[in-house]
Amino acid sequence: MKGSDIVIGGVSKSFGGMKVLQDIRLGIKKGEFFSLLGPSGCGKTTLLRILAGFESPDIGTVTIEGADVLPLPPNRRPVNTVFQNYALFPHLTVFENVAFPLRLQKRPAGEIKGKVKDYLELVQLESHAYKKPNQLSGGQKQRVAIARALINEPRVLLLDEPLSALDAKLRQHMLIELDQIHDTIGITFIYVTHDQQEALSVSDRIAVMNQGDVLQVGTPHEIYESPATDFVARFIGETNLFDAVVASADRIVKPGGAGAPEYLAALDIPELGRIKVTTVDAVQIGQRVSFTIRPEKILISKERPATKREDINLYQGIVDEPIYSGFQTKFYVKVADTALIRVIKQHAKYSDEGPDIKWKDSVYLSWSANDGYIVEIKDGQRACPSASPAGGTP
Repeated sequence: MKGSDIVIGGVSKSFGGMKVLQDIRLGIKKGEFFSLLGPSGCGKTTLLRILAGFESPDIGTVTIEGADVLPLPPNRRPVNTVFQNYALFPHLTVFENVAFPLRLQKRPAGEIKGKVKDYLELVQLESHAYKKPNQLSGGQKQRVAIARALINEPRVLLLDEPLSALDAKLRQHMLIELDQIHDTIGITFIYVTHDQQEALSVSDRIAVMNQGDVLQVGTPHEIYESPATDFVARFIGETNLFDAVVASADRIVKPGGAGAPEYLAALDIPELGRIKVTTVDAVQIGQRVSFTIRPEKILISKERPATKREDINLYQGIVDEPIYSGFQTKFYVKVADTALIRVIKQHAKYSDEGPDIKWKDSVYLSWSANDGYIVEIKDGQRACPSASPAGGTP
């Protein structure tokens, strides 16, 4: 596999007394599409600039393939950067923009011509080789910038919000192309974005950042389904998030005792009452926790569901606001006069047109204990999953 392993060890950075990065520790794998995701001002671009050599950390280390790169200037690091504003030379053609890094190295003319042709084909711009940047669309300009960054064959490509200047449809198209380029080239990509959908769409792994900290690192599935903090749960997609107190926790007995221990917990939520959730954390009675349930995991119906399963949560409420979006309807449902729960109903068939449930309708909401998640344990650290919870059977 091409690309390089990157290890960021204890990197901190301050500007004018304001700490922008706080003890960042990350390992990025060779050939990985790795995203730094977070809101504006969280430190992700500063971290990228440290990797590129445009900033130096106050403390910490950065190694690529085991070699310390902090003493090296940007042009001697095995990385190239694609910027948000393209940074193309307006007076040069597409061909000459892409050829520029090779001309700086005084490569032979024949080699330059062949490599530029190859990389323009890679980004599907061979027919635009002799146009100037002002004759190109935003997406075409971005592809020129990517070709120019790749032609030096770096081991790591850094992408600083490269699609933020494009409209929504073009962003989606460019995301697919960017993923295909990564699959073709196979080097390490580090992608900075504030757009959760971009990160979820293309990343092998994601580091979610906020206020200079890395809050969670994981696959898109892990980040979305098992958020580590309240912030991650809110920032990644839509969710319903509640403070709760653990009322009971019983170990689930599996056939043959296979797999990691799991527990069926009962939580008391002031706005909702008691709910059931499965967890791998051995939570203790009386602990304060955060509970989340994604809107698309909740079933909504006008009739009471005919189920006797003990692990189903069932509530009755009133539709406060239905929002029809064609492929789905989002419902805001008032439950117990105090809780407003978001529910998303997908329309997979023509008959699922949505308007059968209307404003002020009385509805039932239900979800399995397996579909909710305990996000944070407020009283101390997460308990060891192998420990026996209060009220449980070891």
